[in-house]
Amino acid sequence: MLKVILGDVEEAIYNTSVYFDNSYEDSWITDEFSKKVIKEIDKSEVISCGVIESPVLGAISPTKLSGGTKTLILINNEPDKIFNASTCGDNCANWILRMGKEKDITINLRHIMDFGNEHFDMYIVNTNQIIHTMDEFIPIAYEWT
Repeated sequence: MLKVILGDVEEAIYNTSVYFDNSYEDSWITDEFSKKVIKEIDKSEVISCGVIESPVLGAISPTKLSGGTKTLILINNEPDKIFNASTCGDNCANWILRMGKEKDITINLRHIMDFGNEHFDMYIVNTNQIIHTMDEFIPIAYEWT
């Protein structure tokens, strides 16, 4: 299940980009999940563990991926850690929801992310409640972020 902690969280990894640059493993880049995220979020193709073809930047290393892509890859590969998902744009929200359906993950949000109009399952740690819609999420997030 997707668990969300709103606002500042001391144990959260705040600068996900720097953390990713110093901890990612080559195998993370070439797995199917990462390839799909990189294609959808960054509009780029994984060539190898060290080369990604970007339509804007040309051949880049994984350290040049967007902050949102890096954060999604971290959440997927280190689900026991809490990452600041406010480094992600709203285009990452569906990926976060999908991961939360497949395994237990906890993220930190410091802004109101748009999770769309579809029904979802989300546990808000701050209030100890499960919510299912943006209409439920917005007032809680507004209070805590």
